[in-house]
Amino acid sequence: MSHHSPFSTYKFADDLIDEVWDKPNSIHTSYKDVYRLFESMKISDFKKLNEYARMSFLNQGITYAVYSEEHGGTEKIFPFDLFPRIIDNEEWEHLEAGLKQRNMALNLFIKDVYNKKKILKDKVVPQELIFSSNHYCKLMENISPIGGIYTHICGTDLIKNTDGNFYVLEDNLRSPSGVSYVLSNRKALRRTLMDVFHNLKVKAVSEYPYELGKVLESVAPKNAWSPRPTCVLLTPGLYNSAYYEHSFLAQTIGIELVQGSDLFVEKNVVYMKTIKGRVKVDVIYRRIDDDFLDPEVFRSDSLLGVKGLMSAYKKGNVTIVNAPGTGIADDKAVCAYVPDMIKYYLDEDAIISNVPTYLCEREKELEYVLSNIQKMVIKPVDMSGGYGVEICDTKSAAELDEIKAKVKADPRNFIAQPKMNLSVHSTYIDEDKGFQPRHIDLRTFTLLGKDYQFTLEGGLTRVALKEGSLIVNSSQGGGSKDTWVIEA
Repeated sequence: MSHHSPFSTYKFADDLIDEVWDKPNSIHTSYKDVYRLFESMKISDFKKLNEYARMSFLNQGITYAVYSEEHGGTEKIFPFDLFPRIIDNEEWEHLEAGLKQRNMALNLFIKDVYNKKKILKDKVVPQELIFSSNHYCKLMENISPIGGIYTHICGTDLIKNTDGNFYVLEDNLRSPSGVSYVLSNRKALRRTLMDVFHNLKVKAVSEYPYELGKVLESVAPKNAWSPRPTCVLLTPGLYNSAYYEHSFLAQTIGIELVQGSDLFVEKNVVYMKTIKGRVKVDVIYRRIDDDFLDPEVFRSDSLLGVKGLMSAYKKGNVTIVNAPGTGIADDKAVCAYVPDMIKYYLDEDAIISNVPTYLCEREKELEYVLSNIQKMVIKPVDMSGGYGVEICDTKSAAELDEIKAKVKADPRNFIAQPKMNLSVHSTYIDEDKGFQPRHIDLRTFTLLGKDYQFTLEGGLTRVALKEGSLIVNSSQGGGSKDTWVIEA
């Protein structure tokens, strides 16, 4: 490679899988066209291209909010890297089958847990684990949503380990976010790398809003009044960190973006206020947490939800997407049982394995975790965004003692996983460093409607922009890449 190319100072890591390079100066076949384009540029030219993409994001309002005690909420442009991640069709088909299998099993599990509880009675999943979870929603007991669908949208996070296999890190079922960045990344990259994009026959992601719209309509109550059900997206409002995504999705799906104050319930029917009068609402794609949905039955001080919503939901007059109570499967301790759920409900082995997980509330596993703490990553079971994660091989002896004490004081609230060496990908850092390897993961999106399933081809590749960091979340300084699934 040229001394003046953006790759001239690239640091190859011998002990990690580099998804772009087989070895120094030997690039994977699928990346040759993209590499050739970037290698032909001076770093100054690439910097201009990068700035162009950044301004494109700024002009589109593609931002997210970072919250801190010092600064409150700060709006930032979502960091985006121009070097796409490429997944070949055969590997993607394997992942897609695994993701659909997983979402089917999770949906059956949530349905079972709130109704017959067979998996608990058969002691496949411990009932004390479920009933002690902060996300178990007693109000959902004996409620069956339209079509029996609870997990309409599932965001599953995958990593590729040094053995070359993908593993499931966790599932996100309450309000999986990030798909708007997939669509925006693709739009920016199509403009910037048009020729390469078409030469490689990259599978489209633009159909996602249409497919999500189909899912929403498929689970509308049978008593919908108009020829097409009325679907809305319920947002906490302008100051929410994901508000850009809420407004983007509402617009691209073609549904109304509403806040709690725009809706009201009368005789167990939900209506939307409009300048032409009230309009009956059939499906609510909610982007607010269970606790804030209905001040009559959850938090009485909530100003974000709709009074009487759960009563209308119980009567079957409105569908809530995702269903309340799905957060039970977001509990990282419950996630460890998903391969068992797949075997129990589908009589199949899991196509994609979980990252090995130790439940700290089990005495023997806690003992093992404490004895091997330096090899572990400790995670709270019910936090997201990378918050509360402790990567123990970076800690001092005093810090490790503190972590041990915290885990021993509340073992139910923690899981431990061996530190997995996430694969790395060439990522542009700055004019001095050019491209450098950075750790990545993949957030995927699977939709489940009545007699209908769809997986977005690709997903959001998230990048840990800090050197050596394994935390890819945007709230922790991470960025993203476009993910290209190449047609066979």
